[in-house]
Amino acid sequence: MKRILIAAGILSFALAGVGSAQETASSAANGTHYTQGQLKQLVRDAHTPKQYRTLADYYAGRQNNYLRQAEEEKQEWVRRSQNIMGVAAKYPRPADSARNLYEYFTYKASETGALAVKYSQLAAQEPPAKE
Repeated sequence: MKRILIAAGILSFALAGVGSAQETASSAANGTHYTQGQLKQLVRDAHTPKQYRTLADYYAGRQNNYLRQAEEEKQEWVRRSQNIMGVAAKYPRPADSARNLYEYFTYKASETGALAVKYSQLAAQEPPAKE
């Protein structure tokens, strides 16, 4: 019994390590990933067009990621909507959770898209001339 618990513990740590390695690899493939604190600091310190461009690119990447996730959830919503009989007809149905995720990702995509546009416009502005 003790060996089974130890093996289960080792297996859970191994799976957690694999999951975090995949997350790191996917964020590296999508571009730069900032922590919440780093992002707030970057927003607070942004004053040059290059810094604004970095923020615009980051938010555009996030928007694309949310749009991709929304499309996946829309496909899942359609798939789950095909079977609404029997046990699946109880609320909340599996189709409802897929629809809610689709709406969430769509909302987040529009939110990050607005931020990308804002920082793109700030990057396009010429800095005021110093006299």
